Amino acid sequence: MPTARPELSDLLSRLDPSGPLVQRHLWLMELLAWVRGHGHNTAASVARVHLLLDVVSTRPEWLTQWHAWWCTFRRDVDIAPLLADFGFAPRTAFLSELGHRLRRKLLPGTPETTDLAELFGLLLPTDFDRQWLQALPAALLQRVQDVLFTPPSNPGTAPAPHTQPAPEPDDWDRTLLDALSFCVGQVNATGFAAEVRVRMSAEARQARSFHQLPTRFESFKHTVACHGALSPEAHQAATDLRKHLKECREAAHSVYAHLDEHGISVGIVFRLQQLRDRVHRIGDLLACLQSPHRAQAAAQLLAQLVQVQQSSQSLRDLVASSTQLTAAKVAERGAETGEHYITRNRAEYLAMLRQAAGGGAVIGFTTWGKFLLYGLALSPFWMGFAAGMNYAASFVLVQLLHLTVATKQPAVTAPAMVAKLKDIRTPAAVRGFVDEVAHLFRSQVAAILGNLALVVPVVLGICLVLHAVGGTPMLTHDQARHVLHDLDVLGPTALFAAFTGVLLFASSIVAGWFENWFVLHRLDSALAHNPASTRWLGAPRAQRWAHFLRANVSGFAANISLGLMLGVVPVVLAFFGLGLEVRHVTLSAGQVAAAVATLGATSLLTPEFWLAAAGVLVVGPLNLGVSFYLAFRLALKAQAINTVNRQRIAAAIRSRIRSEPLGFLRPPPDGAASDGHGNRDDDNRGPPASAP
Repeated sequence: MPTARPELSDLLSRLDPSGPLVQRHLWLMELLAWVRGHGHNTAASVARVHLLLDVVSTRPEWLTQWHAWWCTFRRDVDIAPLLADFGFAPRTAFLSELGHRLRRKLLPGTPETTDLAELFGLLLPTDFDRQWLQALPAALLQRVQDVLFTPPSNPGTAPAPHTQPAPEPDDWDRTLLDALSFCVGQVNATGFAAEVRVRMSAEARQARSFHQLPTRFESFKHTVACHGALSPEAHQAATDLRKHLKECREAAHSVYAHLDEHGISVGIVFRLQQLRDRVHRIGDLLACLQSPHRAQAAAQLLAQLVQVQQSSQSLRDLVASSTQLTAAKVAERGAETGEHYITRNRAEYLAMLRQAAGGGAVIGFTTWGKFLLYGLALSPFWMGFAAGMNYAASFVLVQLLHLTVATKQPAVTAPAMVAKLKDIRTPAAVRGFVDEVAHLFRSQVAAILGNLALVVPVVLGICLVLHAVGGTPMLTHDQARHVLHDLDVLGPTALFAAFTGVLLFASSIVAGWFENWFVLHRLDSALAHNPASTRWLGAPRAQRWAHFLRANVSGFAANISLGLMLGVVPVVLAFFGLGLEVRHVTLSAGQVAAAVATLGATSLLTPEFWLAAAGVLVVGPLNLGVSFYLAFRLALKAQAINTVNRQRIAAAIRSRIRSEPLGFLRPPPDGAASDGHGNRDDDNRGPPASAP
């Protein structure tokens, strides 16, 4: 006769089928914790299950109490909702599920519940539970079913009068069928949801797959009731149901084509993912219902639910899975814009220099505007807001004048480069990517040189004009010395420049998201055709404004958001004690020029000037590098590129540097091949000539 361990004997003695609900649930948690052990050895857990069965098999009085306990548990707790709904959002909305997961992470659960989904997380809380459940051999699982879950045949061992009779032999089948009913109903409800239904393809709507789903499922249930779950007729009915569910899933999948063309909605993507996962759950329940090895199938289903529990607790997985298409759309729109920033021949290179020089001239006046705001003596927040509006107005002006700001390029050129990696396995694709690297690097150099070539003389010219007319200098001596000190390369300039690169990347995300939102809600069509707008503007002008906004909405969103972030974010962070500031290469160069104009030519010989000049040289690469790196990572994720042969790419780039080093700095000679991307109407270049 096996001897129970002291802790097991004590645990078994505390079984009380007539105890309060919370006490019974706590006892079950303790029993499973004992089976789990230290949570790192599945063989030990399997051995504990063997020991448990050996001990209880010798205690018929305990088994009588256990069956009474189990009947009470089944009376108070419905298992079907766990099988059908566990791991799915209680409401088919992304933000609701995000809040639900956040609450589960922050707030403890209670065993005083009749919701088995909530109790399940307390009973089997770790991934190790999945491992030991899957490690249970078939013979042991059959023994568990025979000893613990097969009701006694002897009437003398019937449960106490306060309990219900033991479950019927087909009780598990009824539970599975109930769970299937819940799942099928949810799939059907999603298919009939207006936001999903109207976006399906015409073929999917005509097929009316979701209309026929309830009838197919009722036919399956009738077959099971008449012939049994394991009959050939039931297997054929299940095959037909699976085929029809596949048609429903394909109909729902046709919504993605509409989203790809008309804009991504995170809420709709979330609902479609829930539908896909519910179809998978239906397949698992059907397999469990029709398995000849019931105990083994039930254990595998529980193990899958443990795995679902682990993934359903992750905020990161939820955000990543629901926003991947949005990220792809943002990157795609960025790639379209980024193509216009890459110069591939001498004419485009010279055009980039001219446009960047014009952008530098505008930023020179922006620098003056920033210092003028100091005279208003505003509170910190309103000073930051005013500075942000100054930056935003300047960036928008740069866009409308078809000019360029260098730091705006990397966040949108990275997706354009990643587009070349889709077929990176071919040698031609590797060469094309290396070409893009050379074109991009050369374009960045041209943009920075163009910006700096005019921002400095424009600022100096403004200072000379102010001095000539007897106006107030752009900077006082104290302010000038403070500017040079702030840009000291030995200070936190590098950190602030990297932080500014993050803001540059964030502005590109805002631009892509806002353009996606604009397209999703068809605001250009509404402006062009809505009776209110056509009555107010007139039909021709409404059409022109719609075209203008559609072409420039991304640029407006990027430039306005970047300007406001450069001004407001440092002030908000300072409120929380985070002393992060912004360092923008073109603005920083203009500020150094203004400081030199105030301090005089002798300041050029001081260490403070040269340390500040070195700081400007550090700011530029960090602005560009950080924003490009973040955009490049986003684009890689959006394109689902995870097996790129990076060694081949690195070797190809090194080979190009050795063979054509000047190709990274100067444009190719006239007549060199180009891929024809000459259109330069992008988010830093203004509206088309016909725009209002």
